[in-house]
Amino acid sequence: MSSLCWVFGYGSLMWDPGFRVIESTTARLDGYARSFCLRSTRYRGTAETPGLVLGLDADPDAHCTGIALRFAPEERDSILSYLRERELVTHAYREAILPIALEDGRRVEALTYVMRRDHVQYAGGLAPCEQARIISGAHGMRGPNADYLFNTTRHLAEFGMSDAALDALSEDVRRLLRDPADDNGKQRN
Repeated sequence: MSSLCWVFGYGSLMWDPGFRVIESTTARLDGYARSFCLRSTRYRGTAETPGLVLGLDADPDAHCTGIALRFAPEERDSILSYLRERELVTHAYREAILPIALEDGRRVEALTYVMRRDHVQYAGGLAPCEQARIISGAHGMRGPNADYLFNTTRHLAEFGMSDAALDALSEDVRRLLRDPADDNGKQRN
């Protein structure tokens, strides 16, 4: 890990890395899908009312487009410490160093946080209507769960990486926020 100086962001790290970035570029990670598969009991929900946040869920047929963030080598120790405190709060993610392809054709190794399917907070496979219900009603120490979804979809669009499934989920969450009694028949299943 001594030469590591890249982090792969696929959710909030793309728009709120929390560390000094000296280069950022679009990148692709093969073998993983971005999905709302982690029950958040701290940042975007509570133990009583968990929210949902994104995780990289292993899928050999999938890929995830995100942002590769390069940091200065002399800041490595402090950045790794910060990221571990932020991303490994409940140990639902595991730290992995994985190959990513940068937009300009370079291939680099990047620090990546991937979902542990054996963790109690794993929530893979929820129907979109259930995801929308959870996201619209959860709030944690970093704010409403819906804000996390909206920020992510907005930044994906700004980076030219719109995600149709996340855009549809955003529409469903906005509908529920306007009318919490909205029936599930109007949402995608």
